[in-house]
Amino acid sequence: MKIYDAIGVGFGPANIAVACAMEEMEFSKNVLFLEARSASIWQEYMLFEDSDIQNHPLRDLVTPRNPRSKYSFTNFLFEHDRLFDHLNVGMYFPYRIEYTQYINWVASHFNHITQYDTKVTQISVVNYADEKIYNIEDESGKVYYAKRIIVAPGRTPNIPKEFKNLHTDRVVFLSSYLEKITKLSKAQTLKKVAVVGGSQSAIEIMLHLSANFPDTEVIGFHRAFGFKQKDVNPFTGEVYYPEFVDFFHKSNDEVKKRLLGDLYLTNYSASDLDVLETLYKKIYLQKIQNKQKIFIRRSSDIQSVEAHNAALKISYTQLEKENMQEENFDLVVLATGFKNTGIAENEEALHPLLQNVSSLIEVDTNNLIKVNYNYSLNLTGTQKNTFFLNGLCESSHGMGDAGSFSLLALRSQKIVESIKETVPFQINTKNISA
Repeated sequence: MKIYDAIGVGFGPANIAVACAMEEMEFSKNVLFLEARSASIWQEYMLFEDSDIQNHPLRDLVTPRNPRSKYSFTNFLFEHDRLFDHLNVGMYFPYRIEYTQYINWVASHFNHITQYDTKVTQISVVNYADEKIYNIEDESGKVYYAKRIIVAPGRTPNIPKEFKNLHTDRVVFLSSYLEKITKLSKAQTLKKVAVVGGSQSAIEIMLHLSANFPDTEVIGFHRAFGFKQKDVNPFTGEVYYPEFVDFFHKSNDEVKKRLLGDLYLTNYSASDLDVLETLYKKIYLQKIQNKQKIFIRRSSDIQSVEAHNAALKISYTQLEKENMQEENFDLVVLATGFKNTGIAENEEALHPLLQNVSSLIEVDTNNLIKVNYNYSLNLTGTQKNTFFLNGLCESSHGMGDAGSFSLLALRSQKIVESIKETVPFQINTKNISA
């Protein structure tokens, strides 16, 4: 039986940044990262050819923590003999495909401590040598033991309630869009596709459908009157400063709620201006040519969805029309985002992987998990600074934890610093017991 000094659950950007920090901050212990996929490919099924990233490229996996790191995006370009080409292109935001290559390149340096194709299904606490350690079980039933655990599985997809109980492959969530659309389009002609959501992903998917399936009618559903532009002005951009995280974490619930409301458009239900203009011009050009295939159902609320053989019927209301509307679709793509920690309809009180330890986790006055400043949780009976959440802490740490790259590097630094401060207990020959 092997007990690891630390196990990371998930090996996407959040825990890749931790692996870099562990190496550069000299945490030379027995470490293992478990990743469900066969490789660390960022946004694998949203890699549209001309889509760019939405964070400054220097806010990468390491640079804000260590500008001299060999794992920086700049060094990636240098190592691949593309630095001058990239500088000459003059792009402020690199192509998403290129940034994915960068992330995969960094991940490849840690293959010796990463186990792919390993989906973790549950986490629990067990006794060992009069101490508490973590029991991590994968889909095959194999068990791993660790003194410390860093949970970074990514956020849970936000599926609107109208779509939750549909057992059909004709409802696709954005994170698997390219894979599913390729398979389905080979099996049949897609005459009509609905895209639900007001995010940049929704607009990118509509543009991709229009470009690759020009005969397909594409219908975009969103609740607002118009798509909203992402707030990228430099004043609100300070939400991604480490000082803001300090302020936000210390604030009371009322202040946090106000701040999240003020800053909502920096990350949610909004799109970059260039993508908005591209979609609008595309629709306008179709109108000029009398070949309109993209339509927007604005100010609409989906009331119900029914599966009928090879079609989905969506019933919805629209402010511009008095009566309930109905339309049939071959496919529905949900670009409806991911769940944050919370109690609202589109939030979750606890990530599914934490269910087995829920009774041990210290909660706050709202009965939500209490996340410490260093991203650790307090679990009854366990040693301090041994259980960390990496990338699931927007409600406690602010927008910098909302799936953004902006603070990945600094977050990983806090986690590794805290891990190094923990004095490991001595291993003896006693057996494990639940």
